[in-house]
Amino acid sequence: MYVQPVNNTFQMPNAYRNYCVADKNKTDYFVRQKEAALPYIADVLQHSNNEEQITETLYILDRMIDSGTKNVDKMYPVLSRFNNTRSPNIQTFLAGIYRKIQVPDAFGPLVKMLVQNSVNPVPSPYFDPNEEIGGAVLSYLSERFRK
Repeated sequence: MYVQPVNNTFQMPNAYRNYCVADKNKTDYFVRQKEAALPYIADVLQHSNNEEQITETLYILDRMIDSGTKNVDKMYPVLSRFNNTRSPNIQTFLAGIYRKIQVPDAFGPLVKMLVQNSVNPVPSPYFDPNEEIGGAVLSYLSERFRK
């Protein structure tokens, strides 16, 4: 499948805002598709090397989870491609997704990411990805102790 070019309306964090701005129509389109959109999302994540496109796709996937899309946890093999990323944008969305899907295999990479960022900080003047990563780690621990 051909990976579509980055939608020019997606905006990464900048000096004036510490969050992304996505195309609402595009996001809503995928969210409405629910599980039917997962193969396309997976294809983009498997083949793209463009940080902006990956971040946008992770943002859309995060919104899909919030809307009740099932089987996102089965996408862990695709998502794990980014476990060693140094991009604070990708790290933040990846950690948020892992927090929500609670795939056991993602716990170790989250801890590794947090430790690695503590030893060798990720340069981001707009936000600290360790806040989301640490929150995801705590969420995993909280779930573990509830059982």
